[in-house]
Parts: sequence; C-alpha cells; structure tokens
Amino acid sequence: MESEILRVIPLGGVGEIGKNMLALEYNQDILVIDAGLMFPESDMLGVDVVIPDIEYLVERKDWVRAIILTHGHEDHIGALPYILPDLPVPVYATRLTRGLVEVKLKEARITGTEMHTIDTKDVLELGPFKVEFFHVCHSIPDAVGLAITTPVGLVVHVTDYKFDAHPVDGKLTDFAKLSELGDRGVLLLLSDSTNAERPGFTPSEREVGVAFDRLFGQATGRVIVATFASNISRVQQVITTARRYNRRVGTVGRSMVSNVKMASQLGYLDATAEDLLNTDQINNLPANQVAVVCTGSQGEPTSALVRMAMEEHRHLKIRPGDMVIISATPIPGNEVLVNRTINNLFRLGADVHYSDLGDVHVSGHGSQEDYKLLFSLTRPRFFVPIHGEYRHLVLHARLALEMGMTAEQVQVIESGQVLLVEAEQITVGERVTEGHVLVDGMTVGEISEVVLRDRHHLSQDGFVVAIVAVDSKGEVVAAPEILTRGFVSVNDREDLLNQARDRVWTAVAHSAPHGTITNRIKEVLADFLYQQTRRRPMILPLVVEV
Repeated sequence: MESEILRVIPLGGVGEIGKNMLALEYNQDILVIDAGLMFPESDMLGVDVVIPDIEYLVERKDWVRAIILTHGHEDHIGALPYILPDLPVPVYATRLTRGLVEVKLKEARITGTEMHTIDTKDVLELGPFKVEFFHVCHSIPDAVGLAITTPVGLVVHVTDYKFDAHPVDGKLTDFAKLSELGDRGVLLLLSDSTNAERPGFTPSEREVGVAFDRLFGQATGRVIVATFASNISRVQQVITTARRYNRRVGTVGRSMVSNVKMASQLGYLDATAEDLLNTDQINNLPANQVAVVCTGSQGEPTSALVRMAMEEHRHLKIRPGDMVIISATPIPGNEVLVNRTINNLFRLGADVHYSDLGDVHVSGHGSQEDYKLLFSLTRPRFFVPIHGEYRHLVLHARLALEMGMTAEQVQVIESGQVLLVEAEQITVGERVTEGHVLVDGMTVGEISEVVLRDRHHLSQDGFVVAIVAVDSKGEVVAAPEILTRGFVSVNDREDLLNQARDRVWTAVAHSAPHGTITNRIKEVLADFLYQQTRRRPMILPLVVEV
C-alpha cells in the first residue's frame, strides 16, 4: 500500500556540491531538510547563485509541514530568501543558524516567516514525523544531525560532519546519541559524502589554530584573513590568536560584518567591543596591532578581498608587508578566480598564505575513517549517500560495502530521483522536477539555457548591430549604420565596417516587409563577416520607421 512507503526526494545536493535540499514524504505530509544554494558554474555567465527547483513542493505546498535547517552555511540556508515567498512554511533552526537566516531575510526584506528555535533536547511532532536532534562537529557551531521516526522506521540524516577531537567550541559530535540510535535500529542512513576520496580522519580544527599561531608570530605588518562569512568558528580562531599577539580585529565585507555582529550578540563569539576595530582604526593603528577578517576566500568579484587585490576597495588598501591568509579551499569551479586574486595580492607586495602552502584551512567534512566510524555507531539497515558529486556518492557506497553491507542495502541516487523506502527494502522510483534555478540580480528563474547560450556567444565573438531607417511605406530612406561591441575595434577595422554597411545597403535597397529585411540583413552580414574574420558575432538587425 502507498501508505506504507516513505518517499525520499532529494531536490539538490545529491550528485552535486551545493544547493542541498531533501524532502521526506509520507502520504500527504512532507518534511523538508535544508534549502541551500550553490555558486554558478564557469559557463553560467552573469549568474549570481543557483538554487533548487521547488516546483514539486510548490505544487504540494499544503502538504509541507516545515523546513528544518541543519546548520548555517550558504549551501544549506542560502536559498531561503528566494523560496519562502513561494513556500511560506515554518522554519526550524538552532540559535546561530536562525540568527544567520534572519540576517539574510532582513537583507531580502522578507517578513512574516514563522521561525522556531530548536536545540538538541527538543523533539518535534510534525505530522507523521517525530524529529530528534543531535550535535555534530562542523566548521560552524550549532550544526545538528536529525533522527526522524517515520511510520516505516527510523531515518538518520547526518549533515556535514566530522569526528573532531578538538573542535573550536569544545562540543564533540554526539557519539552517545549515534550509538543509542544504532541500538534502537536505524532503517535508513543518509550522510555526507563530500570527502569520500580522502583516506583517514579529517584533521582537527586545532591544526588551523596552530598554523594561525605560527603565522601571527611571524607577521610584522597587518594580518588579513579571508574566510566564509558564515564560518564563525574560523572567525573565533582569528580573534583568539590576534588577542594572543596583542592585535585587535576588524571585520570587512557586508556579510562578514553582519554575521559577526549577530554571532557576538548571541554569544557564539568570544569578542568584546575592545577586540573589534572600525575602518579608521584598521588604517591608523600601528600595523603590528591590527588583524582583519574579511570575505573573498572564493575570489568572488564583489567581495572585500578581491576588491582590495584589485585596488578598488573604498577604505582598505593592501600594503607591502601585509600578511594575507586565505583560510579556505576553492570550491570546484572557483579555482581561476582564487588564483587570480592570489596573484594580484602578491603583485601588491603582500605575503600570501593559502591551503597549498600550509594548514591554514581544514575541511569541515569527515573523511573515510569518519564515515566508517559513523557506520559502526549507527549500524543502518539501508544506506544512501548524499551531499557530493556522483563520484563521491559511488565511493561512499563502496565504503559501505567494505563495512559489510550488501548491494541490496545500498543505493546511489541523484537529485530528482525518488527513493521508495519500506521496512524490508529500498527501491528507486520515478523522477520529479528538479534542476538549477538561476538567480541573476533580482531575477529568479528567468535565465534560461537560451539566454546562457546567447551570453556565451557574446562573450566569444561580440555583436554587430545594423540599423536601417525606413519610411511608412517600408522604403529605405538612409544608408544603414553599423555598430559593434566585442567584435572588432572600430578604429582599426573601419574599412571592414564600411564594407559591411555597403553590403547591407545593397541587400535592403529595394523596399520589403520588415521581417524580410531583418532576415536578409542577418544572412548578408553573417556570411560577409565570417568570410572576412572567420568569426560569427551575434547579428542584431534594427529596422526603424522614421
């Protein structure tokens, strides 16, 4: 019977890095876990961020009981400002995660969201779902895993995690709870696969603290640390190390300033007003008394570090002798942007340290031994890897087989594939609507593949505009005008453009319907320009009635 089947529906983050979102559906009740974004791929020209396609949920919005957030990173909460207007449901999050979400919603001017604060002692009853929480170590405080009792059995969802013996906030991943869940009987385990290629355990955050201590001890000028604005644990490490070396810390970058202020107010940062600097103090205090934590670890074009590297920041300039620490590894696809930023910083005389040169960053995600430990603690009947590119999912599945699970107990799926979970088996069901929704400025979901192809075309060969004036009878009344951008230099190839104008003039000299004129201009110009340059710019005919 349908009522005896739990449907697990990943709408993002399975077979890809980022935009994590997963739905559990039983009869006419849906529970959503996370709502994240991802950075655009290199061919998504002009796109700011990518969010999940929530058409499946919007069509069933009356079934959706809540969105539960596991932690405050962008790839788990970043889509909320874009989806809540279409899916106005309650949101549950820990204190820090809620604070980060409220900062984002305020910036987006979204009001009226029903927000609830949860902690690891809470138990939620949401339709047929009973939800418990347990603490996990990640590169941000207040991260939780979920234990969800459903009518078919216990589902354990372990978000980004690692077994860190020395976390910044001193809170270990909850071994006891995981073991207790294993004793209770886990039907299905869903867990992070990001580092499935890496052997061993992921190093502790303490390694970053040791590296910071060494570098701060060497620095004679200002120390500038770039990291994710949501990486509150890393910000705390900067503040703690700076205090040890009699430095005060300034925050730079809109999101960094907002998040540090919020985290300090909630007690997640050990930072007093005396610890923190404003922009004037950053510039005027002796360099050996100053540290800065800023955005830009991924080479984002509008971020603080990139603008400093390009000498375009309004308030801060890189000085020779500044030490810059990029405390992150590039997200796949961002390598070129990060490398360009590092090169520019070196050109300005900065001493740059990044992950290839030392332990200035460690992953917040577990590695193979972390995964094995989770298997040993939870002892699931069935396992489905989530959160990773397809190769990560396959490697994580192989690890489960090495731990003694059978092929019938392990299933690899991708975003959009429905997993049918019963007490005795798991099978793959139909596909649902999912995919990339592209956000470009204030435009959400209106950037199509056609638009991206046009942008790619323009980026390669530029465009040529042919303007033809006609009278009310459709007769051409003046010589055409040719304009171009990104194709050839007008000054250098004036002869080419003059010949192009003559070709258009000959083609449209006799009156014809506007549609015919437009097509004729495209054909003539495309053929002529390709013959002359072996390039195919975008041709934009413009017929104007005067």
